[in-house]
Amino acid sequence: MEIRLLKEQSEQTILLLKSLSLVFPDSYSELIDVVKNAKHGITLEVKPIRTSRTRHQENYYRKWCNAFAKYCGMTPDEMHDEILCQCYGSSQHITKMGLVRRPKKRSGDTSKGDYSDLIETLYRVAAEMGFNIPPPEVR
Repeated sequence: MEIRLLKEQSEQTILLLKSLSLVFPDSYSELIDVVKNAKHGITLEVKPIRTSRTRHQENYYRKWCNAFAKYCGMTPDEMHDEILCQCYGSSQHITKMGLVRRPKKRSGDTSKGDYSDLIETLYRVAAEMGFNIPPPEVR
């Protein structure tokens, strides 16, 4: 959600700043600086905090997904889509190219926990096919 307060809406901006400074008194001077430097107004964005996957998780997954793809004679993208389908489920769609299977969820939309599920699925599928993936290094 995005709230835009134009320069002409100074009354609303002042009310908002008063409210925010009561809740976050240490940020008062920063809030004032933002408003002073806003030529046209300010934007307030309110959205849920997401704990997305870590860079370490992604690097580990990509390394071993690519190695497993090579072992299976697939491209890295084909293997990634296959693991997504097995982890999150899939749906079939008729296209001009024929029947296509697509994952119900993409990895870009995942939290740390969901990405861990994706890694666990990669472990399981690889193990079932005789490909050993070592555990990640502890950081």
